[in-house]
Amino acid sequence: MKRTTDPQEIDFKSKFDLQDKVIIITGACGLIGRAFCEAAAQFGAHIVVADIEKANPTEFADSLTKRHNRTMLGVTVDVVDKSSVQQLLDITLKTFSKVNGLVNSHQNKTNSFFEKFEDYTEDNWDAVVETNLKGTFLSCQVIGTWMANHKGGKIVNIPSTYSVVAPNQNLYKGTNMGCPAAYSASKGGVDALSRYLASYWANKNIQVNMITPHGVWNKHEENFEENFSQFSPMERMSYNHEVASALIYLLSDASSYVTGDNMLVEGGWTVW
Repeated sequence: MKRTTDPQEIDFKSKFDLQDKVIIITGACGLIGRAFCEAAAQFGAHIVVADIEKANPTEFADSLTKRHNRTMLGVTVDVVDKSSVQQLLDITLKTFSKVNGLVNSHQNKTNSFFEKFEDYTEDNWDAVVETNLKGTFLSCQVIGTWMANHKGGKIVNIPSTYSVVAPNQNLYKGTNMGCPAAYSASKGGVDALSRYLASYWANKNIQVNMITPHGVWNKHEENFEENFSQFSPMERMSYNHEVASALIYLLSDASSYVTGDNMLVEGGWTVW
């Protein structure tokens, strides 16, 4: 890092450049994951599109390769299986010989995700917590450890507004939606784990940060959108590209002195 007090010596624009950086993104084929991939690719990164087989990460990676004329890689991964995460790292290193960043944007919404708390089954709880929390732990352990042993890197995890505040149950009135306790608990764990790792790896040149999105529009039912607008200071839901913009800052050298931070991209939801 350049030791100077003269800002004229700094090329601030270049600080956001991700040219030739290798970024692994889990849950890459999801609503936010796709925006993450496109944003990082536009800033010059090689993207490792990591997701479950059903999501077809190879097809999405191929489309990124064609669009950006740069090598991208699609890898099938099961984030709750350590050997699968290790294979993801091995394939990435075989292709690119390095990893500069890890983005954990995977999550699990089971078929019974919105069950009432009183009726929530152990299997349902375990599936949500395993993917959201254990999956983040394993990918940080395997891939983060490699970066810590090879000059550092960036990790960005995705907790939730409901790891910051409790859900307002009025938001879901008249809708088929809700926020299960398993989701809040698992995402709260992601927040705590991220802060732990930020301290644990600070002397290894690893910056561990978070992005907390909220109300990302995905053709929601009309009642939910109307309810949301009443509780949000900005009176609207967000879009996935608005979340992705924050990722560039946290993956780039622009955030070289930022770690353990939770960047809230939630339209002011938590200020009330």
